[in-house]
Amino acid sequence: MKQWLQIIGIGEDGMAGLSPDAQTLVREAEVIVGGQRHHDLTDGVTAERLAWPSPFDAMIDTLKALKGRHVVVLVTGDPLWYSVGARILKAIPADEISFHPQISAFQWAAVRMGWSLADVETLTVHGRRVEQAIPFFAHGARLLVLTQDRTTPAKIADLLRERGFGRSRMTALGALGGANETRVEGIADDWDGDVPDFHTLAIECAASRAPLPRGPGLPDSAFEHDGKMTKSEVRAVTLSRLAPQRGAVLWDIGCGCGSVGIEWLRAVRDAEAVGIDTNQDRLDIARRNADILGAPRLELIRGKVPDALSDLVAPDAVFIGGGLSEAVVATALSSLQPFGRLVANAVTLESEALLIAMQAKHGGELSRIAVSRAEAVGPFRGWKPLMTVTQWSLVT
Repeated sequence: MKQWLQIIGIGEDGMAGLSPDAQTLVREAEVIVGGQRHHDLTDGVTAERLAWPSPFDAMIDTLKALKGRHVVVLVTGDPLWYSVGARILKAIPADEISFHPQISAFQWAAVRMGWSLADVETLTVHGRRVEQAIPFFAHGARLLVLTQDRTTPAKIADLLRERGFGRSRMTALGALGGANETRVEGIADDWDGDVPDFHTLAIECAASRAPLPRGPGLPDSAFEHDGKMTKSEVRAVTLSRLAPQRGAVLWDIGCGCGSVGIEWLRAVRDAEAVGIDTNQDRLDIARRNADILGAPRLELIRGKVPDALSDLVAPDAVFIGGGLSEAVVATALSSLQPFGRLVANAVTLESEALLIAMQAKHGGELSRIAVSRAEAVGPFRGWKPLMTVTQWSLVT
């Protein structure tokens, strides 16, 4: 059989909920791989049973070693929606795999809540930091969240309270589609629900104060910093030129408090960012900012550029906010993926002169960004200019 690997979604109703073809594949399997719950749902089937290993990457080698046998992998719901299917596809050719989806937890939860699935945000914190949910907190937003275990709702309730969303309604839906469905409801401010390990969390976000926007240009006050940071207005322009895209990788060179890398990660799903700086105190600040603002995936490296860039994943975008030199520019340009973007900011005359020379050599655009903010002047108000920023940007 060319498609020797069958990845089958299964629900709480077990074998009875599978299509006739999927039932046949399970019954005829030589090896069945899945969690204990999946094995329990197919208890009447005789086959060699394998459990998910930890770490999961070990399973890829196991699956490859089983090629030539009739192998079934059992998963919950849709194998290609926040499930193992996507990871397996990275290691095993698609023409060797057949997928058999079941109704997903998101679909079940939307039905039980009476929500249009097209109008909600679907996300997962299973095997991931719960802080990754923070950028999705918005007044009136509806979220469906795949959770880690019974402790997840309490952790998310804490995050909601801390960020002014304590009035948000939370509903934990367990064993969806099965005979033993559970539903636990509460408010984030006083959440104390006892929920099963296996559940989906629905959140109706309600803010009690103006929330932070998800888009670029967060207020400077949202960040802990030592005074050296890319200011809000300049940061918004910088992010627009870096153009975050789903799954894209950013190098944030001279990251300081991490503001640009953090906003890159908040802007789109599944993006990656690496912040490099020589100052450990600033890296510590960046770590705290990343966790508080919902960008725990920000990777931070202490090192001097360009040496610190040598072993990094090739970027889709590079921001140089510090450590500017011709060598750093050369490394960035040679490392960028096709159609990659480079943005460099300078505030000193020396750095500006280097940007002018780099633009003359490599092309791109030069801009000067001048921002003034209204501040008190005695009993009146006046415009106080920030340091003018020279910005060089180009697309490879």
